[in-house]
Amino acid sequence: MKIIILGESGVGKTAILNKYISGKFIEEHKATIGADFLTKELTVDNKLITLQIWDTAGQERFQSLGSAFYRGADACVLVYDIQSEPSFAKIEEWRSNFIGQAEPDDPKKFPFLLLGNKLDKCINNTPRQVDKQKAENYAKQHQMIFYETSALDGTNINSAMKHISEIAAEMESAPYFTPGIDENEIDLEEYVEKETPSGGYCNC
Repeated sequence: MKIIILGESGVGKTAILNKYISGKFIEEHKATIGADFLTKELTVDNKLITLQIWDTAGQERFQSLGSAFYRGADACVLVYDIQSEPSFAKIEEWRSNFIGQAEPDDPKKFPFLLLGNKLDKCINNTPRQVDKQKAENYAKQHQMIFYETSALDGTNINSAMKHISEIAAEMESAPYFTPGIDENEIDLEEYVEKETPSGGYCNC
């Protein structure tokens, strides 16, 4: 399944992704250029799913590339910094742009995950700018899943990503997941050499 991560530059999108994939916090920040993706496997309802998670640039000059990266997405993660009111104010623009460019079949039911990042700084008595209740109300209004997270210590990141993956896997538009093959049940009669039109042979 393809998952897109969106939000303003500096809110911690890359840090969240790396914490989820590798369990490591990358302190040195280099702005993402265009987009990049990492993969992770997880099990949902006894099905092994490979997540292809796209980390996108938050700078305005890269937003025109959106349609190419958003196409075919099964879920979208919107990230803001709880110490930055402007980053939260931009969430609606990111959501609207994504819907306009990805063109999901049913925008009202499309899986969105809203993350308020850098929770660790608020726990250490650094003032927050975005009230949790305000963010919860916005998420509820737009049928989004909502968590506050910390890319530094990993708070809620695994839970949030598993939650959005479970929702996305149940969507009618989700890829078809085939069950695993039991090697003891393979019919060897089907695995025979078949002649190709060119006269060569292939092992099927």
